[in-house]
Parts: sequence; structure tokens; C-alpha cells
Amino acid sequence: MGAVELKALGEFEVWFLTGSQDLYGEETLRQVTANSERIAAGLSESAAIPVRVVSKPVVKSPEGITAACLEATASAECVGVIAWMHTFSPARMWIAGLQALQKPLLHLHTQFNRDLPWGEIDMDFMNLNQAAHGDREFGHVETRLGIARKTVAGHWQNPAVADRIGSWARAACAWHEAHHLKVARFGDNMRQVAVTEGDKVEAQIRLGVAINGYSVSDLADAVRAVPEAAVDGLIETYESSYDLAASLRANGADREALREAARIEAAIRAFLTEGGFGAFTDTFENLDVLRQLPGIAVQRLMADGFGFGAEGDWKTAVMVRLLKVMARGLPGGTSLMEDYTYHLGTEGEKVLGAHMLEVCPTIADGKISCEIHPLSIGGRSDPVRLVFTAGSGPAVVVALMDMGDRFRLLANEIDLVPPDKPMPRLPVGRAVWKPRPSFSTATEAWLMAGGSHHTVLSRAIGIEPLADFAEMAGLEFLVIDAETTIPGFKKELRWNQAYYHLARGL
Repeated sequence: MGAVELKALGEFEVWFLTGSQDLYGEETLRQVTANSERIAAGLSESAAIPVRVVSKPVVKSPEGITAACLEATASAECVGVIAWMHTFSPARMWIAGLQALQKPLLHLHTQFNRDLPWGEIDMDFMNLNQAAHGDREFGHVETRLGIARKTVAGHWQNPAVADRIGSWARAACAWHEAHHLKVARFGDNMRQVAVTEGDKVEAQIRLGVAINGYSVSDLADAVRAVPEAAVDGLIETYESSYDLAASLRANGADREALREAARIEAAIRAFLTEGGFGAFTDTFENLDVLRQLPGIAVQRLMADGFGFGAEGDWKTAVMVRLLKVMARGLPGGTSLMEDYTYHLGTEGEKVLGAHMLEVCPTIADGKISCEIHPLSIGGRSDPVRLVFTAGSGPAVVVALMDMGDRFRLLANEIDLVPPDKPMPRLPVGRAVWKPRPSFSTATEAWLMAGGSHHTVLSRAIGIEPLADFAEMAGLEFLVIDAETTIPGFKKELRWNQAYYHLARGL
């Protein structure tokens, strides 16, 4: 995954490794190869799997297994490995290879044939199709080695199996992206705020991301360097893409503010692109000579795939980018979000999510307008922003927190709903939702988990790829869903506290 461009996931590969041994003879091994190639091709053709599934030669020895795992680790195109034992493959042969493998692993427990040939089955068939115990041998060594992996059981032509492999592949692409991701921080974190802070060195160790700080004056220099032709081009884009408020149109009173917003967008885009950054942060407490807090600039950059975190929140910037990678090619959109205020009516409690300016328009289904309004904080000119309401349907909100001894990934399944009434005086992108299982349980659990106020809202992906990513990264992962209860959630928090304390060792 390139550091800036949000590439189509089909540019990447998952390698399909099939285990066997020399015991069975050439004829059986030829059939193992043919069957393996057929399965890999079938998975690669599945619309549920966004990457190419590439069949590799059947591995039959410790040396061959280690070489294949080292090759996968070194490959720029390979984002993960699927392993399957067609026959029995003595798992001690896999120890060195699995220890060397530095790419995500999925253990596929399947077999080539779906049905048993009841009337014709003989020992030749049994020798060829031994995954039922070959994969158990493999799974034993995976567990002995403590290998983080996803395990999927079922016939390879079952759509549910392809869906689960596809979720894992999306997470593997995000894991690949994390190890190439650079985040530019314009200014520091908002003063006195706790949850947006974090250990940037540990984040690079754990996730691979590089978080770098820059003075806002560096961005101001880029703003001054933007040619007027670039501003003119963005103005044309704004006019053709959005419903502009009257004062922002040609000869309107705020036309120059629109041009300044375009100048800021062009400058940030150039800075990020030239520096190879895939995500960024800013803060209204440090704007230097910028005339307005970036609004439409941030929104449009997020819509193009960049990650963003407000008030210096680099962890949210990272997660916005990674969820956009996971969701590549799926409908629905992904955005920075914040639980802003509540509707606690007896007919149904709801959350109103928004931010000062920076909500991504990809989560909208309807009209998007471009407006200018005062901002009561920041001490700058009125900023230009896109205004809209998110569409309806299932979604997830996700937050990444530094808990001091580990990173915690927290997710809540939600249902986006239309506002009860129009909100003509609320000049920001916004979303209304009902958290699962209920307002009280979801919010109490979120607070007990230390969940942040900044989140990532995605209409495009669900819980499974997030769980897969957490497994790859070694993150603590907590889910609030329709089955959550407060007593059960409290127990999970306590168990996790003990587990991660013990896992760290002395």
C-alpha cells in the first residue's frame, strides 16, 4: 500500500501455501498441486475477497516451507499467507518457517471435495484427502508457537468461507498499510486533554506507523506557495460538486474565504503528497498565520482516503486511514466522528455525532452543501465546510486508546437513523444513531472501557475485519454489540487486565 494513494486492494496478493510430504508419491502430489491451484483460483475469483489469491508450489520439507515463508515476508505484493494441509504434513517441518513468517496468517481448514464419494471411497481417496487430521497437526504447532492467526473452517466454495477470508484479507491490507503509514502532525495535541495523547514510539513498534511533528509555519509556507491556478481549479470543483451558499458564489461576500479554503486544501494536499504522508492532524489551538481552521480541506482529503484526527489526535488519524483501507471498494463511507450530544427522549435515546468541521462526506447519502459559518473557538475567520446528514443503516464506531501498558481497540455496533426533525441551524456534517444493545448499556460500557470521544465511524465494514486486525497487531479488542451486558463486560475488562499484565512478563 503506497503511503499516500489509496490503492485498489486487487493490486495485492495473498499467497496460498499447501502442505504435504514426499511420503505419498508423485501421482498423489500432482493431484495435490492441481487441487490447490483450483482452490486458489476459485478464491481469487470470489467477489468477497478483494485481493489476488496466488497459488504457490506445494511445500513438502522444512527447507521448502522456510523458503516460502521468507519469500512471503520479503514480497512487497504479498500481504498475507493462507495455509492448508491437503494431506498430512508433519508440523515440525513448519516450525522454522512459521517463526520466520512476518506476514498475517490464515489457517484454512477445508478439503477439495465437498461430498464424500460414499460408494467409491477407498484408501487412495483417504491418502489424498487428509485435511481433517493434517490441519489438526498444523494447528497444534501453531498453538505451541503462539502464532497469531485466523482460523476458518468450511468448504472453500461456501460463500460464508469466502466472506471470512475476505474480511481477513482487508485487515491484512490495513496491516500492510500501517507499516508504510506516515502521519504529519501540524501543531501538538490540544492542551490538557488526556485521551488524545499516547506513546508514539510504542505505536511504531506495535503498528509500524511513523508519527512526525511539524510546525504550522511549515504548512503556512505551503499555503503561500499555492499558485492561483490551483485555487481556480479547486473553486471549479467546489462549484460543480456541491450546493454553494449564496455568499460563497461568484461575487458573493465570502468568495475570498472560499478561495482561502481552497488554498489551504491545495497546500495540505501538496505537503502530504510530497512528504509521503497518508494521515495528518491539526489543532485549533495552533493555527499560526492560517486565516481559518481547515474545514472543507480536511473533509475532501478524508474523502480521498487520507486519515485525519482533530486536536492532534494521531491515533484517530491512523485508524481513519486504516479503516478506509479495509473498506476500499465497499459502499458506505468512513469518517472521523465524535459523540457530541444526546437525545434522551422516552420514545428512543439517540446519539448525535458530529465535529466542529471535519466530518467526511463519504458517509452521506443525500445533498451536500458548502457553507460558511462562524466558529466560536480558534480565533480565526469563519471557516468553510461541507454540511450534510449521514445515511441510515448499520455501522460501527471504533476508537484506539493508549492504556499505558497496551493499546486498546474498542468498537460499538450502531444503527444510523434519520434525525427526528430537520436541523437547519446546525452547520456541520452530522450523524444520528442508536447504539447497540441500548443507549445505557453501550455508553456505560464505553465509559468503563476508557473509550475516547474521538472515533471512526464506518458504514462500510463490520466487526470481523477489526477483530482480525487486532489479532495481527496484538491489540486488546473489546466489542459492544447486541449481546453485551454490563456484568459480562466488567468481567471481560478484569480478565483482560490480568491477561495483559501476565503477558508482559517481568
